[in-house]
Amino acid sequence: GGVARRICPEIKVTIVADKPGPVVLASGMTVIADHGFDACPTSDYLIISGGPGWPEQAHRPEVAAFIREQAANTVVTSVCTGAMILAETGLLNGLTATTKSNVSGGETSPMELLASTHPDIYVVGALVVDAGAIVTGGGVTLAIDTTLHLLARSLGQDMAEETARIMEYDEAWRANRRARRTVKAQNATS
Repeated sequence: GGVARRICPEIKVTIVADKPGPVVLASGMTVIADHGFDACPTSDYLIISGGPGWPEQAHRPEVAAFIREQAANTVVTSVCTGAMILAETGLLNGLTATTKSNVSGGETSPMELLASTHPDIYVVGALVVDAGAIVTGGGVTLAIDTTLHLLARSLGQDMAEETARIMEYDEAWRANRRARRTVKAQNATS
């Protein structure tokens, strides 16, 4: 958000959690939530991030309720294993989606796990899947590509490309788009 705001100052990024204040992530890092679920401002996008804490978050009814409530008025986006959290809300049922695919030895791929635990979701390997009101992105650093996709969708391709250039990510973004597809789909049969 910070780099894009240099080009488009009206962009605002906020962090939302159960309640405002410090939130210790599964990695041990602490972030500061600007808002709690009960006072979340209206936004164009809600981005659900993943990470090692996704299993716990995916099974919290208050998280699912918050996401479903936000989906009524905003585009819900997941990055990485955030798709596993999003899947538990039921909002991905009947849609095409993607998530993190690569893992270390002995781990189960989140893409395989999503497909096996949610048969109503058509899981594909992709950079981004844009189903209109729901967008899912690939794993870890592909969150950058997903965010650039959202910038292009909202503010135009030129804005997204200039943001990538300033971040010194333009070559990586081009390479990722050549290597992985972006899927535009409304449902599993698209």
